[in-house]
Amino acid sequence: MHAILIDDEKHCRDVLEMLLQRYCPEVTLAAVCTSAEEGLRAIEQLQPQLVFLDVEMPGMNGFELLASCNRRSFSVIFTTAYNQYAIKAIRHSALDFLLKPIDKDELILSVQKALHQHPAPGPKVDALLQFLQQHMQHNERLALPTVDGLRMMPVKDILYCESEGGYTKVFLQQQDKPILICRSLKEVDEVLKDKGFFRVHNSFVINLGYMDKYIKGDGGEIIMSNGRSIPVSRNRKQDFLVRIEKL
Repeated sequence: MHAILIDDEKHCRDVLEMLLQRYCPEVTLAAVCTSAEEGLRAIEQLQPQLVFLDVEMPGMNGFELLASCNRRSFSVIFTTAYNQYAIKAIRHSALDFLLKPIDKDELILSVQKALHQHPAPGPKVDALLQFLQQHMQHNERLALPTVDGLRMMPVKDILYCESEGGYTKVFLQQQDKPILICRSLKEVDEVLKDKGFFRVHNSFVINLGYMDKYIKGDGGEIIMSNGRSIPVSRNRKQDFLVRIEKL
């Protein structure tokens, strides 16, 4: 199978390319792309049979790339860190994915499945995009008030929110400095709670899609994808555990 690998992280590209060469000789890489935009052009030009597609990429992510494709007559194997909402959508559509760091045995199994289901399962990709549109509101933007006026924020870019008195600090992907908005955390929670967010503490609302791991404890703590440790209050712990079990 002629394949394309699309991932913005060099280490991940190098590892997957090495594993394919070593353990999957039936796959020939026609291109290795460093961004979704580059990958989209390669798909149109090279018309691969298989695409290894990273979910989390800046600018345009893997799901948005698929939605932008004029042709989807290829199998897809997603590669992703532990993003619960991405995995939920992929599983719902019966598509295949590999968790990073990629295990060689899982890679071999995924490649074999792709070989056996060729030509590609186009309806599964359509089902994925429909699920994202209906349930994940992936491109939804919020207009949130700051001291300077309204700030438009893509919901998918919000990592977590932290209480700051009667205000709230909003932490975004790929932005070190938080944005201070003129709303209490309670008000922010009301807006976000049905969009994949959960209030784990009186001072924090988190995007569950960016939760890296949960560490047990009295209430416990959550490590977010940017490395920030966020406490879980004892009185919210049980509801939190029930919530993530449904993902």
